[in-house]
Amino acid sequence: MTVLPPGVTASRFHRYVDALAQVVGQDWVLTSDDDVLTYRDAYTPFKGEPEEYIPSGAVAPDSVDQVQRIVRLANEYSVPLWPISTGKNLGYGGSAPRLSGTMILDLKRMNKVLEVNEPLAYALVEPGVSYFDFYRHLRENNHKVWLDCPDPGWGSMIGNAMDHGLGRTPFRDHFGSHCGMEVVLPNGELLRTGLGAIPGSRGWQTNPYGFGPHVSPIFGQANFGIVTKMGFWLLPEPEATRFERIFVPKFEDIHAFLDVMGTLIAEHVVDCSWDLSSPLFSSRDAQVQAAVGRSGGDPSAELNQLGAERQLAYWSTEVRYYGAPEIIDAKWEYTKRRLSHAMPDVRFKSEQYFHFPDDRDKLQDTFEGDLTMRAGHGIPSLSIFALGAGRSSGHIFFSPIIPLSGTEALRARTAFRKAYQDRGLPWRAPGVGGTHWLGRTLVLLYGFNLSDDPAHNKKVREDVRYLIKVAADNGWGEYRTPPVFMDDVMDVYSFNNHAFRRFAESLKDALDPNGIVAPGRSGIWPKRFRTNKGQASA
Repeated sequence: MTVLPPGVTASRFHRYVDALAQVVGQDWVLTSDDDVLTYRDAYTPFKGEPEEYIPSGAVAPDSVDQVQRIVRLANEYSVPLWPISTGKNLGYGGSAPRLSGTMILDLKRMNKVLEVNEPLAYALVEPGVSYFDFYRHLRENNHKVWLDCPDPGWGSMIGNAMDHGLGRTPFRDHFGSHCGMEVVLPNGELLRTGLGAIPGSRGWQTNPYGFGPHVSPIFGQANFGIVTKMGFWLLPEPEATRFERIFVPKFEDIHAFLDVMGTLIAEHVVDCSWDLSSPLFSSRDAQVQAAVGRSGGDPSAELNQLGAERQLAYWSTEVRYYGAPEIIDAKWEYTKRRLSHAMPDVRFKSEQYFHFPDDRDKLQDTFEGDLTMRAGHGIPSLSIFALGAGRSSGHIFFSPIIPLSGTEALRARTAFRKAYQDRGLPWRAPGVGGTHWLGRTLVLLYGFNLSDDPAHNKKVREDVRYLIKVAADNGWGEYRTPPVFMDDVMDVYSFNNHAFRRFAESLKDALDPNGIVAPGRSGIWPKRFRTNKGQASA
């Protein structure tokens, strides 16, 4: 049974569907129950509940012209659209819309690699190009440039960037590494950003700004348009890479450790993602686990002693360097010198050294299950899914960002551990201390397993909403969230009576007065749905 868009009658919707068939062909208008099932969130936290977000159907264009015509028809028939590239962002909503009855605009048939410029290390792609697609294109054409991959490599390059997805190399900020986009606006008009605004531009992917306002950022994690082309800066294939480990023995060393790492990041000496992990916490030693799990008191002195006895560091990380051997060797020696000066007991372990192009096939074939090694060298993988295979009916993430400092890392650990206790949850520190991906921050990933039990999933939703509030009370916000929590997250970005949301709503009303594109994405609702957040107003 079709779930209709709010305020749209069945007859009006079916006229829209018939009009879409004239644009893309009957085979690419997908409204059967089986079709709709494929666009529902496989990891929905509303499984078996009437609140699940269910689309009315999907339409799959193969050109920019078709996208424009679909958008104009959507305005004519008042049918909202939810654009997706490939819909693979499991844990953050998949392909399902925020508003039930929305029509999925599936862009996966637009899957051309339009350009790879090797000397200037950039590419121009369409939304349906996945990381696997692009990697295959690079290898088949022997391009000596690398892409940066997120942990699951099956998604779209554009889709991941638009949702502020992250990777491993110096180009790990995927939205920050884009340069130039083509956007179908909510009225069907076509916009090119930056230098792309010049007809026949020869530098669209070389400079993100051009002349006048820099508007590309407003389209990320937003609903102001539909991106149909996007440029990306790539990493020229380095002569070599190094993979090294750092071990910090004591609990209290976290302050000096993160201070030095922050400086090395600012100096671009360390330019990769890295995790603040703990060999001590990860050990299965019963005495260690008893101290870690004990409520009340500070177990750090006891854990320091246990770590010394077992020769396990309290903190550790791994770093990768990219470039000519003499440069990356010097960076590693400098890293060691800076850390040793701050923490005389710090230890180091050299892991892997690769030379290119000679070691390409070794990385491709030898490290099949090693996510960090493959993603850190621009090779997409699906090995991340092996971590939770068979354990649940899906998962969702709570993903706050904290400043890169020992004080904030320990504050976050204390605050979220107490929040877990308040909610009666077993404590699971996210990678112990978080991951450096963005700027001068650590991103914390708290995963929650879902099930077929509505009561369990309701508890998960309540738990995550509690954590969102705890984070905000401590001055931290999320960088990304599933649709079910978009309004909750936007609510805590509340400085000056929610000035940020009001600004976004003003843009939405100006660009999309009919509320056609992705209503509710990131908590930005068009006037048409704003009062009841999903129910059409009169």
